[in-house]
This record gives sequence, C-alpha cells and structure tokens, in this order.
Amino acid sequence: MAGAAKDTPERPAEEEITPFHASLVLFVGKASGAVTDPVAGFFISKSRWTKVGRLMPWMLACTPFTVVSYFFMWYLPPFVSGRVAWYLTFYCLFQALTTLFQVPYSALTMFLSTDQKERDSATAYRMTMEVLGTLIGAALQGQIVASAHLSHHCTVNPPVNTTDTWHDTPSFPDPSDPLSHQAKVYMIAAGVIGGVYLLGIVILFLGVKEKDDPYALNSDRAIPFCKGLGLTMKHGPYVKLTASFLLISTAVQLEQSNFVLFCTHAADLRNHFQYLVVTILVSAAVSIPFWQKFLQRFGKKCAACGISWMIPFAVMLVTIPNLILAYLVAFVSGLSIAASLLLPWSMLPDVVDNFRLQNPHGKGHETIFYSSYVFFTKMSAGIGLGISAAGLEFTGYKPGMCRQSNDVILTLKILTGVVPAILILVGLFILLFYPITEESRKETKLALEVLRRSHQSTENLDDHKEDTSV
Repeated sequence: MAGAAKDTPERPAEEEITPFHASLVLFVGKASGAVTDPVAGFFISKSRWTKVGRLMPWMLACTPFTVVSYFFMWYLPPFVSGRVAWYLTFYCLFQALTTLFQVPYSALTMFLSTDQKERDSATAYRMTMEVLGTLIGAALQGQIVASAHLSHHCTVNPPVNTTDTWHDTPSFPDPSDPLSHQAKVYMIAAGVIGGVYLLGIVILFLGVKEKDDPYALNSDRAIPFCKGLGLTMKHGPYVKLTASFLLISTAVQLEQSNFVLFCTHAADLRNHFQYLVVTILVSAAVSIPFWQKFLQRFGKKCAACGISWMIPFAVMLVTIPNLILAYLVAFVSGLSIAASLLLPWSMLPDVVDNFRLQNPHGKGHETIFYSSYVFFTKMSAGIGLGISAAGLEFTGYKPGMCRQSNDVILTLKILTGVVPAILILVGLFILLFYPITEESRKETKLALEVLRRSHQSTENLDDHKEDTSV
C-alpha cells in the first residue's frame, strides 16, 4: 500500500507515504480490529433468531460494506496531503467490518452440529478452504499487479564497475497519478478480490444452514455479555488454550513476517522468495486433512507436537543459508502452520462444550468465546508486528535498500529462528496443562447428550401441562 501511494521525488518529503506511515496504518488498523472483537461479540450475543439464523444476518449485512472498504484501500485518491488519513480510515473500517464477519463465521461451527466429529470435520474443511483462498487471492492479485513491478532494482551479481551507492539505491515506481498504470492495476485487482468475496458469501448463504442452540431450554436466558466474559476469562481450559496459542500464533506471525526479509537480505534468495511463500501456502493447504486424520487417531494434544517441527529446520536455515534448505524449511513450516491454524479452532468447541456442562442453564455464550479468541489472535499478530518493527528499527533497517547492515541481518536471524522457537516451546509447555483429553471429551459428549434429552423431555412436559390447563 505504501508503494501504491508514493509521490514523485520532486515533491516535499512530508507529502510522501513513508514506510513509517504504512506501519502506522497497519498497527492502528489491527488495533481497531481487535477493539471491535468484544463489541461485535456483545451485539451478536444480543441478536434474536431469524428465518436465516442468528449469525447469518450479520455476515450478509457487513459483506457489501467490507468489499467497498477493501476496494478503496487500494484506490489512489487524487489529493496528496490527506492520503495517510485516507488509507488509515478505510483500513480501520475494513478491519472492523472483517471482525463483524469473522466472529459469527467462526462461531457458526457450534451451530452446525452437536456431534464433535462433525464439528472437527467442518473446522478442518473451513481451515483448508481459508488457506486455499489465501493462495488463490495471492495468485490472482500477484498476476494482476505483476506488470506494475517489472523492474528489479537489486541484482544478484552486479557489474564489476558497479559502485556501492548504485547498488544500494532503491528505485520505486512513481504512481502519483491516479490514472497511472500502477494505480489502475491495483484497483482492478481489488475489484477482482471483491468479486471473489461476494461469491464466497453467496456460497455460504446457499450451502450452510444454521441451527439454534440444541442444548438450551426455551426458558433459559442468555448470559449477560459482561458476566459471560468474566466467566470465560476464569474458565481454566480456555485460559490455558488461549495462553498457549497466543504464544504459538505470535511465533508463527514472526516467522511469516520476517521470512521474506530473511531470504532477501540474510540468505541472498530474493529471486526465490515468491516461490518459497507459495510453497508454504501449498504445504499448509495440503497438510490440513492430514492433521485432521492425525488428531482423530492420536488426539489433539498429541497433534500439537507438529507445531514444533519448524524449529530445527528454521535454526538450520539461519545457521546454514542454502536454497534447497530454504525450500525444505518452507515445506515444513507449512506443515507446522497448518497444525497451528487447525488445532485451536478444533479445540475451542471442546472448551465451549465443557463450559456448557458447567453452566447448563445459560445460552448465547458461544459468541463470547469466539469473539474473545479472535481478539487474542489479532493481539498475537500485533505483538509479532511490534516485535519485528521495533527490532528492525532499533538495528537500523532501511526499507528499499538492497544491502542491510550486519546488525539487521543478525536481527532477522533472531526473529526468524530463535524467538519463534522459544515462543513455540513455551506455548507447548503451557498446553501440557490443558485439562481436556480425549477421554474427557467423550465424557462431556455423553453428559451433554443426557442434558439435551432431559431438556427435550422437560419442554414436552411443560407443553403437556399447558395443554391440560387449557
């Protein structure tokens, strides 16, 4: 976005969107999205059941506005001085609207089926489609905007007479004209992605049928949001699950956000990083069904060991930069990322079931759990972004330069190898104390089935009494 909104060199520096401005927009946007999570959970928990469900109306209503805000994120306004405010406004709006979609969309898993295996299967299918969607979106946008980035200002083997000054001088395209080729292709790409977004919501609406809370009595009252949030934050299994995957997600964010910079500046693989990213996405998409089969056979806590697979390979790449090793690291990282994506969303319904068993006469707590967990996932992204930005800024990272200082290269090695390894190991250690096992899941399932039958019989008895009194 910073590249698409940069001004001509002849204009004053204060009129340009600098990398600092771009980082500020990203940070404030992520923060606004995180703040929206509990607000969205509050209003969604107050929603009433409609003909199309309780969650579906939220997703249908926010999608058109989400597409519009996404398009204007990539639109180059004709004015110059207010472009930072323009992108900040629409990025914050996009993050808030995405939250209004993501919270009910993720909580929808609890309203598809009461069977744990069916919900796990639905979660695996959802995560596979999300990774594939990311891959398709990246491929579409990459192909559309490729013509705007044909020139490369860095060469692997510069001429003998090339000076350091020439080698380190960044050459950005000049898209200051809103009608320039670069501005047009980015708007075309945004329109295409918006169309894919609309297609996805149509498929969701036509293919998914939401079911009302199968465990709650008609007389049960919804848990007040603030009280429910307090109970959620005190629920032991949820606290351990959230703490564990907050650290693991932060590690994955650090690995993902710094992998390209590491390949570009530390491993001298700048001509391969696009293929490495594709390798990660393909590996993650293909391996999610494998992890689903694995956790069904060996258990979810056992499947968490797969998250640690990236550690030895990442450390090897940091110490011995090599092209073949880089592709191996990308493949194994995809496996670990797939496990880190699937497991928390597969374990969260078990936590909700456990909470339901302890609070049998309350309803509407599902959106509280999911909105708060979405908040923590965004917090992990913000923490990862903050650690990366602070570390690179402190060591003197200069965006656009072909060669960085030794301190920057050392920082990239630490952010790619050491810090993620420590966070993953600590997160997995916390997960050891996660109390829900495969045996307790089966016990909870049986107990909820008994509760469900007792609710149905109670409702039938109440209806019979009403008929007799009439």
